Order: sequence, then structure tokens, then C-alpha cells
Amino acid sequence: MEGMRIAFQGTEGAYSEEALLKTFPGATPLGFPTFHQVFEAVEGGEADLGVVPVENTTAGSINQTYDLLLESDLHVVGEIVHRVEHCLLAPKGTELKELKAVKSHPQALAQCDGFLARLRLTPIPVFDTAGAAKSLAEAPEPGVGAIASRRAADLYGLEILAENIEDYPHNYTRFFVISREEAKRGEGPHKTSIVFAVRHRPGGLLEALSAFAEAGVNLTKLESRPRRDKPFSYLFYLDLEGHVEDPGPAQALLTLLRRAAFLKVLGSYPAYKNGG
Repeated sequence: MEGMRIAFQGTEGAYSEEALLKTFPGATPLGFPTFHQVFEAVEGGEADLGVVPVENTTAGSINQTYDLLLESDLHVVGEIVHRVEHCLLAPKGTELKELKAVKSHPQALAQCDGFLARLRLTPIPVFDTAGAAKSLAEAPEPGVGAIASRRAADLYGLEILAENIEDYPHNYTRFFVISREEAKRGEGPHKTSIVFAVRHRPGGLLEALSAFAEAGVNLTKLESRPRRDKPFSYLFYLDLEGHVEDPGPAQALLTLLRRAAFLKVLGSYPAYKNGG
């Protein structure tokens, strides 16, 4: 992976960058302000891969990522699960009692909601955790801190006023690795991610989901999202165990294709193994 260009949303020191460097040592991270630009960079060949967050154990799914996966021709080729440890940062010499507000990404603020409430700190949402740290270092604001990583504190010369401030200790973010090409079938356990819509009739969702039970396929995630083209209609994002070429998943998806109004396979990829 030496020299591979991998796009992520954010600034140097972001958790997405940490996750990709952990998984792809020696890669060249390319930071972009928005998720749209990450997808565009991969689609246009500016980056070889992209790493985008899809869900957090505390704050839930990152809906924009799922929406972009639906619209894009890119494929999910891997997943990363990264432990997120938030720190409260401020310019050197700042004391905790001086803070009145804290800047960070909305997901990070949500993951530290209890901590912020206890200290009566006003959350200020910005586009990136590391970006919040960088802007605070470049233009300090009286009474304002940032929530970001230890690495961001080191990179931008900020002081850590509190560590591990997330509300729940098991705070993990799951990332998808996206590519222009589909992943090749490898060894070991795989997962497949899909999106589908059901026909508007009684029992439509039950009928669709029974395809997996009939084929003996285990589901690991199911989430609904509103359809943009049909008000008050929904799409269902689903993760299942196995590769699309395995007999069970292949049969389940064939059955689902007959029963669903719409089906798109986002990708089959190696399931994340604890420790890497």
C-alpha cells in the first residue's frame, strides 16, 4: 500500500485519517472538506481509495455516506472499525473553568453530549474534528475549546484539558473503504452491503426479509432511510454475512430481486477482524 492515495473527509489529525493509516500504513492520505469531494476524488482517479465513516456505536449512522453510496458507482471493498477517544483541547495556558463553548464535528459533539452538559459547555458544530483544532490553534477564541484526537493536539500545539470524554467507553466508528473496482473474493469471512426498496403492499418488508431466512443467511444491520424521489417512501440498507458469490447470499439476493421494487449491491468485502 506504499504510496497509495486514499481520500478522507477532514483535516490532518482527523479520526478518518487515523483509521486509514492504521489499515494502510505507508499510504498517502488526501483530506477533503466534504464527503461529496471524497467520492468525487475516488471517482475521478485523484485518489485510489476512499475511507468514509458509516456508523458510530454511540451516535448511530452517518446518513450522508449512505446517501452517497446509493448515488455513486463506487464499490465498498472493505470495512475498518476504529476506537474513537475524544479529548477536550484548548490553546496552551487555558484552564477548564474558562471554557464556555466547544467546537467539533456534530458526531463528536453527540458522542460527548453528557460531558458537555455536565460542564455546561455550548456545542458549536463544524465540518471536522481536526479542523476545529486547527482553526482554534490558528485563531484562538476566548472561552472556546475543541473536541478532537490526541494526534490533533500534538499536530496543532494545543493543550489537552480532559481525555476520553466520550459518554460511553465502547465508542467505535465503522468506516467503509470505497473503490472504483469491486473487491476480489479472498479468504476468510466476508460481508455484503445492499440497499433495496419494497413494493407498497401489506407484508412487503416481511416478504423481502424472509428471503434471507429461507436461505439461512444472517443479517448484521438493517436501517431505513427516506427516499428522495418518493415522499414518505423508504429505502432499506442491509448488511449480511457472506459474499455475494456464496450459495446462501446468492440465493437470498436472487429471491429478494424478485420480491423487491429496487435492489443495489453496494459491495462484498472482507469482514473486519478484531485487531486489524
